[in-house]
Amino acid sequence: MTVAQAAGLRAALRVGYHLLDRGGSALTAVEQAIRVLEGSGLFNAGAGSRLQLDGVRRMDASIMEGDCLRAGAVASVEGIAHPIVAARLVMETTDHVLLVGPLATKFSRYFKLERHPLRTIRRRLSYDVVLTRKSLAGERHGTVGAVARDRSGTVAAGASTGGIDRMLPGRVGDTPLIGCGVYADNQSGAVAMTGLGEGIIRMAVAKEICDRLAQGALPSAAARQVLKNLVTRIQGAAGTLVLASDGRFAISHVTPRMAAGWWDGKGEPTVGDQFQ
Repeated sequence: MTVAQAAGLRAALRVGYHLLDRGGSALTAVEQAIRVLEGSGLFNAGAGSRLQLDGVRRMDASIMEGDCLRAGAVASVEGIAHPIVAARLVMETTDHVLLVGPLATKFSRYFKLERHPLRTIRRRLSYDVVLTRKSLAGERHGTVGAVARDRSGTVAAGASTGGIDRMLPGRVGDTPLIGCGVYADNQSGAVAMTGLGEGIIRMAVAKEICDRLAQGALPSAAARQVLKNLVTRIQGAAGTLVLASDGRFAISHVTPRMAAGWWDGKGEPTVGDQFQ
């Protein structure tokens, strides 16, 4: 984690905490913290999203609140600065959960969301080359996410990503899939994931962790066991933010590093890239 990324994480934590401290909702705290990370250009989300193999940047995001289990998500949107805002709009202005592709982009533009100049390098895509390389395995990833609990006891989770390196156009990872990349339920807690989405999807990791919280597991134990299963069963790689309904939390990963942090409003926010 670079010095600039550490500063970006601290800025996001301050924004989210101060919203909660003033009586704001967990949903808004999560959305606004992720907005900071999307706008920084320092992470693989929003302005920092990577290009897919055809030279186009497409982004995914989702958000969920744990009171009424409302959720919204977008996948493969282009040209907007903050996909997390579009995800919340799907949740709050439609009867749907997930919008995808060009029509998700059109939906975002209908609400006049802030645009981001399209950083594209249009190039010809050869599936013959891509499929023989099987380039998904071992690629870098870097979804941003947040979890929060407000004064009413409502929890929320959100995530935003530009995918992984050398990604096939049309590929969708775990981030916009409720129960995989994010989940929130006041009866258990809130979870946001980062990592190689293919494995996270196959084991519905966020919901699995929440189910263990509901059964009484501590956040650290729930995260550790599910991530261990992810590795042993399908050689997956992931990290997670886990927040129980009583406010206890854990940051855990089975990747070499995971940039993350937390803050209780005292001193400076705690950030790092090695948590267990």
